[in-house]
Amino acid sequence: MTDVAMTDSAGLNVNLIDDGNIPLDAQISCQPGELLALVGPSGSGKSTILRTIAGLNKPRQGVIHCNGDIWLDTDKGVDVSTRQRHVGMVFQNYALFPHLNARENIIEGLGHVASSERSGRAKELLTLVHLSGLGERKPAALSGGQQQRVAVARALARDPKVLLLDEPFSAVDQATRQRLYRELVELRQQFGMPMVLVTHDLDEATMLADRLCILRHGRTLQSGPPFD
Repeated sequence: MTDVAMTDSAGLNVNLIDDGNIPLDAQISCQPGELLALVGPSGSGKSTILRTIAGLNKPRQGVIHCNGDIWLDTDKGVDVSTRQRHVGMVFQNYALFPHLNARENIIEGLGHVASSERSGRAKELLTLVHLSGLGERKPAALSGGQQQRVAVARALARDPKVLLLDEPFSAVDQATRQRLYRELVELRQQFGMPMVLVTHDLDEATMLADRLCILRHGRTLQSGPPFD
C-alpha cells in the first residue's frame, strides 16, 4: 500500500483500497484547522470515504491515522470501533431523533460527560450554533437550517478529533446556506480540528475549502488548493 505521510502525527491521514460496490483507491490527508472538500460525481466514493473514516464501513485494505492514533490498519488487524474514534459526523438528512427535542438530541452525543453536566453543556452548544431558546423544540418544529445546526451541535458534543460533513447544506435554501457557510467558518476558527466536507458543488467547495480532493470511481485524481 502506498504510504501517504502516515508518520505525520498531526491531523488526519487516510489510505484506502477496496473492490466492493464502490471501489476505492483513495489517499487523503487533512491538517488541524484545515477544511478538505471531497468533490466528484455521484458514485465516486465521497460518502463511502467518510463512512470508512467514521468506522461505519470497512475496506479490504486500509490505514487511518488521526492525531497519532491508529483507527484502522488492516495489515495489523487494527479496527477501532466508531464510538472510540471520537468522530463528529453530520449526515445529509441530519439523522436527528424525531421524538427528542433539540437539547435532548445534543445530549445523545454527550455520553462521555458526567450526567449532571450534560444539560448545561447542551445549552452551551445550542448557543454556539445560534439556537439559544430553541432547545425544547422537536425537529419537526425546526426549519431545515435549524435542524442542520442541531446536527452540528450533536457532532461537536462528542469532542471530536475530526468533523465529517456529508453534503450538509443540500437540503436548505440558498439564503440559509449562505448563513451556514459563515457559521462553519466560525466553527473552524474556534475548534481547529481537521474537517472533511463532501459536496458535489464545486463552487461551494471552492468557497469553503483550503484544499480540494477530486475523486472519480473511488480514486483520488488530484488534491490541492482550490484555484490550482
